Amino acid sequence: MSSHVFYVPSTNLMGAGCLADVGPHIQELGFKKALLVTDKFLNSNGIADKVKNVLEISNVEYAVYDEVQPNPTTVNVHNGVLAYKENECDFIVSVGGGSPQDTAKAIGLVVTNGGHIKGYEGVGKTKNKSVPIVAVNTTAGTSSEFTINYVITDEERQVKMVMVDKNSLVAISVNDPELMINKPAALTAATGVDALTHAIEAIVTPGAYSVTDATALAAVKIIFEYLPRAVKDGHDIEAREQMTYVMFLAGIAFNNAGLGFVHAMAHQLGGVYDLPHGVCNAMLLPIVERENAKRDPKKFSAIAKAIGLNIEGKTDEECAEEVVEAIKELCKTVGIPSKLSELGVNEVDLDKLADFALKDACALGNPYEPTKEEVIEMYKEIL
Repeated sequence: MSSHVFYVPSTNLMGAGCLADVGPHIQELGFKKALLVTDKFLNSNGIADKVKNVLEISNVEYAVYDEVQPNPTTVNVHNGVLAYKENECDFIVSVGGGSPQDTAKAIGLVVTNGGHIKGYEGVGKTKNKSVPIVAVNTTAGTSSEFTINYVITDEERQVKMVMVDKNSLVAISVNDPELMINKPAALTAATGVDALTHAIEAIVTPGAYSVTDATALAAVKIIFEYLPRAVKDGHDIEAREQMTYVMFLAGIAFNNAGLGFVHAMAHQLGGVYDLPHGVCNAMLLPIVERENAKRDPKKFSAIAKAIGLNIEGKTDEECAEEVVEAIKELCKTVGIPSKLSELGVNEVDLDKLADFALKDACALGNPYEPTKEEVIEMYKEIL
């Protein structure tokens, strides 16, 4: 028998209109002044204003820090730490997708632990809990608002630093699909397949167990049913709401089971080329899982069943082949690019990308450890 620890925020608001309900929760915790962490786009398009309005109604002061980049950097983090201290804040409200959420978690930990964010790379590098964070999410995919993971780019090394730290867990998460209605189809697709990657990697990792399998398989089922609808019609509030539930299910699965080599390889593309994380995951997912299935196919029958494929009389290996094809078809349906070269990736960098991928913290969760040559070949296949 083995024991498990299950990490999840203590308060999680979900469903259409739930943003309006967060005010009393903030008041209960006695917070006085927030650093609102977001990006310039969200701070100018009305989304951040909706959160500011909730804070104002709740009589909570705030200062705005909107310097977050799509792949947030160490500079973004430490500028945010300065803003937090200069404005004498006592908690953080993060508004956005994975980038503002990751940045907020990094800021919160540096405030309470000191030092430089580069010293936090890896697993469990801090002693003190983050300052309290209220995470208002605006995309259905990354699950950063639920998890103990965050990723910050070291711009000097061109490396995405993966941090896994229970002290980064937020106090309150908010997933209101009404904040996601106007998101572009391409972003909806990328973040949706990111959630699928979280779910599938959480299933095939050796760290999986019955609780994480249950939530991850439920996420897979919902994604295949509702992601195409959300991409086709961004105002389909039912599809948007279902995708927020997916994010929670997949997020708590990988938060407690782990990830694998899809993320290990995708992080390097983001670090070197500043590419969207969800797109990189989506392109790599069928390639990596095909290789995983060759070594450990037994989990793929359950995934095939969750997708809705007919598994009667089929071997695990046959189910795995159908799962890989179903992932490819879903990516094609929602408009994921098919080749890395379309995104500016150059073959000359593959050696460096493979080296970094093998050192990535997520690599440890894969069912097998590929060689450097095998990693290069997987990159080449979609180059």
